[in-house]
Amino acid sequence: MSQINFLAVLVAAVSSFMIGGLWYSPALFGTVWQREAGDTRKPGDKAHPARVFGLSLIFALFSAIAYALLIAPPASAAIALGQGLLVGAAIVAASFGINYQFANRSTTLWLIDGGYHTLQFALYGLIIGLWR
Repeated sequence: MSQINFLAVLVAAVSSFMIGGLWYSPALFGTVWQREAGDTRKPGDKAHPARVFGLSLIFALFSAIAYALLIAPPASAAIALGQGLLVGAAIVAASFGINYQFANRSTTLWLIDGGYHTLQFALYGLIIGLWR
């Protein structure tokens, strides 16, 4: 644990949380995501409870700490980005793909959710990888 830069981990987790807010907003993929996920809330309906946001931030912190522990320090920004993209696409998004197939979820939903996590870990790669 001594090799972890906890400020970098915190910044990475917060960046993930902020990107998620934009990614799942109506400005980007929120409307399509709601339809594909079967979320029937209307625009004026009550938003997610604070518990959802709090737990999401805790999960982002947990994944950022795990990333910092498991991924070797990169030699360059390109390698840092590549490491993050590899984890996001080949581990997280691919694992979602397995579950989504068995749950009969749409490819569109998988692309949105997998795309978010690919971007999340690309940011982790850059922030955690370069700020060691």
